[in-house]
Amino acid sequence: MRLELSAEDAAFREEMRTFFTTQVPQEIRDAVASRRELSKDDIVRSQRILNAAGLAVPGWTVEWGGRDWTPLQRHIWHEEMQRACVPIPLAFNASMVGPVIATFGSQEQKERFLPPTANLDIWWSQGFSEPDAGSDLASLRTTAVRQGDEWVVNGQKTWTTLGQHGDWIFCLVRTDPDAPKKQQGISFLLVDMTSPGVTVRPIQLIDGGHEVNEVWFEDVRVPAANLVGEENKGWDYAKFLLGNERVGVAPVGQTKRVLAQAKEWARAGGVLDDPLVAAQFADLENDLLALELTALRVVAHSADGKPHPASSVLKLKGTVLQQAVSELVVDIAGPASLASGATADESDVDDWARVATPAYLNLRKASIYGGSNEVQRQIIARTILGL
Repeated sequence: MRLELSAEDAAFREEMRTFFTTQVPQEIRDAVASRRELSKDDIVRSQRILNAAGLAVPGWTVEWGGRDWTPLQRHIWHEEMQRACVPIPLAFNASMVGPVIATFGSQEQKERFLPPTANLDIWWSQGFSEPDAGSDLASLRTTAVRQGDEWVVNGQKTWTTLGQHGDWIFCLVRTDPDAPKKQQGISFLLVDMTSPGVTVRPIQLIDGGHEVNEVWFEDVRVPAANLVGEENKGWDYAKFLLGNERVGVAPVGQTKRVLAQAKEWARAGGVLDDPLVAAQFADLENDLLALELTALRVVAHSADGKPHPASSVLKLKGTVLQQAVSELVVDIAGPASLASGATADESDVDDWARVATPAYLNLRKASIYGGSNEVQRQIIARTILGL
């Protein structure tokens, strides 16, 4: 089954494909294709190229750099970007805090933050999870107490992805500890990470990388003007943000690309002739097609700042498929996947095989971030199945 595009949408796809394959530096695209870690400079450089062409934040309102595209065009943009191995615009900026500020922020906040957020002049970090408040996010303990024209923040956030690069961090903080429901006492606050009292500490991951961090707040003073929306309404804004995040964590195009690469690696290694291996590829290809159609439905039916309930299906199935494809790549690499600690200068093992195990290990996180898959199953049961 293939999606049939109109002549207009086919021309749009060709426009996107041409731009992504000619305007983004080849060395950045090669790094993405080989699944190597990108530097901060690579990510910033790529997003600024997209933003200069009006292609960094098409989902925002036109006033703030968005494009008046149809849901299908936004899907094509996302798909072709992944197909061309172009880094996706930084999610913390483009699909998380940006839409929250654009929808719920004051005019002053929009003017101050949205242009540099789109251009990655500000690198945002996400301050949601805490040591005892991950999947049960509403149990967060980081507090913000109002003192005159400032909030005083104390507490800790954890698993802050790429927080070592952060300029600002958007945080959920508890502003009413006596609220009848814990979700009702939370606010959404923007914090300058250079403020006195903010400390970022690295967490080393199982794959050996430094991708996530702890962030500590000790009597950090934040201007009252940095509160987004209404006090104690942060849980509503977080649900809006997480709906966008769950759509974004189903990278259909990227997963399809890696699966297609894996098929070539399997063919070159002679293992694609094995009927069981061939069946694995067929199952994954069919599942990815179903996921792609679900993604189109979610985008088409999300409205009024409320994502379609099926966004939880995207998060759940998208991460499961990412993990399944990464596991298949390890299986295809076989013993060569054990060379993960070697560099290209030290080993004659192919690059793709050397990164197979680190990629597999890194993607174990995918079933946790953006709301754990167990939580997503509960949401699906309640909002879609009516159980």
